[in-house]
This record gives sequence, C-alpha cells and structure tokens, in this order.
Amino acid sequence: MFLISKFFKNTYFLLFYLLFFSLISCGQELTKKINSVNSQPIKTGAQQTQLYVPFLQNKNIAIVANPTSVIIKSRSNYTHLVDSLLALNITIKKVFSPEHGFRGTADASELVANNTDAKTGLPIVSLYGKNKKPTNEQLDGIDLVIFDIQDVGVRFYTYISTLHYVMEACAENNIPLMVLDRPNPNGFYVDGPTLDIKYKSFVGMHPVPLVYGMTIGEYAKMINGEHWLKNGIPCNLTVIPLKNYTHQSHYSLPIRPSPNLPNDKAINLYPSLGFFEGTIINAGRGTENQFQQYGAPFFPKSDFSYTPKPNFGAKHPKFENKLCYGVSLKNVPKLNYINIKWLVDAYTKTPKNKLFFGATFTKHAGNTLLEQQLKKGLSAKEIHKSWQPAIKKFKKIRAKYLMY
Repeated sequence: MFLISKFFKNTYFLLFYLLFFSLISCGQELTKKINSVNSQPIKTGAQQTQLYVPFLQNKNIAIVANPTSVIIKSRSNYTHLVDSLLALNITIKKVFSPEHGFRGTADASELVANNTDAKTGLPIVSLYGKNKKPTNEQLDGIDLVIFDIQDVGVRFYTYISTLHYVMEACAENNIPLMVLDRPNPNGFYVDGPTLDIKYKSFVGMHPVPLVYGMTIGEYAKMINGEHWLKNGIPCNLTVIPLKNYTHQSHYSLPIRPSPNLPNDKAINLYPSLGFFEGTIINAGRGTENQFQQYGAPFFPKSDFSYTPKPNFGAKHPKFENKLCYGVSLKNVPKLNYINIKWLVDAYTKTPKNKLFFGATFTKHAGNTLLEQQLKKGLSAKEIHKSWQPAIKKFKKIRAKYLMY
C-alpha cells in the first residue's frame, strides 16, 4: 500500500514537473517569436509592391494620398507612391488629397482647392474643399482606388473621416478600394471619451473612443463590418497588410503626418492636447513645439513662457505675437493613456470672465459630458474613470477586426 501511494505521489509530481516546464518552454518559444517579429524592420503595405502591383496592371487608378504616401527604402531614402507607380507604368488618372493637401502645406481647417501636381501633371482633387466625398463624376472611368495615408490613431484626426467618405463613394459606384496599411504610432492603447453619434462631424464620425488602437487598414475593416457607411452599403475592400508589426511595436514616422505634428513626442501627446483645439488655449501652434506645450497670456506668470508667431502650418495661431505663460511637456515620459489633467489644469487657470470652450469643443470631445465634468470641477481621475465602461464595450468590437 505504501509503495502504491508513493508511486502515485511520484507520478503526480512527475506530471506536474513536466507540465510546468512545458509551459515555461512554450512561453519562451512565444517570447522568441514575438522578439523575432519585433527585431525585424516593419514593412508598410506600400513597400510590399509584389502584393498589389500585379492587380493594378491595365487599370485606371485613382490614389488618395498626401506627403506620407511613400515607399520607404530607409529613413532618409523614400519615394512617393505616385512617382513609384508611374515609374512602373501604372496608369494613374488622378490624386485625391485630404486635409492639408497633397503636398501637406495647408493649415488645419484651411480649405484646399483642386489643382494640378507640378511634378507629374496629374489632376489633384481636394477632399477638403467643396466636397469631402468623391463625386460620381470624379470617379467616372476609375477601375480601382488606392488609399495610402499615414494616420496617428486619434478620432479627431480627419484622415479616418476621409477614409469613410472614400469607402462610401467607392461602394456607391461599385469601385474596389485598396488600403495600403501603415503602423499606428498610437496603436498600443485605447482610451478617451467615446463619440456620442448625436455629435457626429468631420472631426468624429464613428462611436469610438478618442484613441482607438487600430491601424488604418483595421479601421477600414471595422467601418465595413459595423455597417457605418450610408445605408449600411459594404465597400469592396482589400487591405495590404503590414509585415513584422504588432500593436506593441514602436514606430517612428519618417515624415511628419501633418504640419503641426513635427515629431514622435508631438504625436504621442496629441491625444491629450488635441482637446485644446476646441478651447481658447494655445497648444503650441505658432512655435516649433506644437502639441508639446500649452499656455495663454492670462495664465499665472511662470518660469515657462513663449510667444506664438506665424509659421509653417499656422498662419494665424491663437494669441499671435502675445506672450503666453504655460507648461512645457517636452520631457514628459511616453504616454500609454490620455492625460486629461492638463485640460483640467488649463480650465482651472482660465479666469471665469474668459470663454474657455470654443464652438468645436463638443465635436472634439465627441459628447457634451466632458464640458459638463470640467464645469462641475471633477478631477482628472474621476473623468478618466467615467470613460472606462464605453471603452470596454468598444474593445469587444475592435477585437473582431484586429489583424496584428
């Protein structure tokens, strides 16, 4: 009896031992695979020409593009997608340009006119001028549309709204759409207030949190899958995927995605400071540190001050040529959440005789609740906590469309 008991004890111990070390081994192998992926250079959809150029042959192509639409050879060596495809004898009929224009020099919210590209002679059709959605006439004779724009993963960054309207126009005209995927530099977390669809606008069209943690290709799949296009019509969508990318990958953009996002720090802080676009507060426009500081002339005097002046991307910044006191955020560690305390701080420092909220604040926030919370004096912690139930619901939707 003693021997039998000892045998079973040893057997259980042996099984536990084997299982334990098997799990460790599996974990190590998984870690090796993840590290292997992370150690390889990320390849954008545009770079992988072998995956999509064969489908462009003998077709009339329209491209939705801006300065970020490049095929990267190295950080300092890249060619624009339009130039590359023309060199491959692909027939490009026209280029659709989003906010900031095809060459990316227009201010935020500045209307962009149709024109002709000086380098290629191609007609440039603005989707941030008379119409934000391609018309039937503009798509006449087009066999396929390519969308290739670098997003930064923030709801009020208007490129995803342009994506929506392009998908809708393609669906209505029975034209296939190909999205060349690009990494999302803010794709490693989900946070922020969720849009109340009653306040839908071009700076927020879908019921998603401010930071949604998806690539532009994944987002396109979600627009289709959740039937967010007009009348729920589906778009004939193809996504050319990224290679060696995960949502935890660090990706430093080789080209600024818009005039006022000059570097990685600005892109990381943009979700937190973008709220100021709908307020009286200056968020660094008119300086070389856009979205890396905030201030106003009426803030209490402090050691940090700056004077906004007209510059690239800001012809008339808030408080132009006026001394502003404020807060510099250049040395803040990289964020994996929206830091709402800076908005609370700015609201607290603004005199009550000043109108803090602008006409677009509700559109930027995506709802009226955030303004109400600030007026009631809620803390940053309380405001952040209020976002979580909607974020939890969204993550279940998001999970259906993740590719990486």
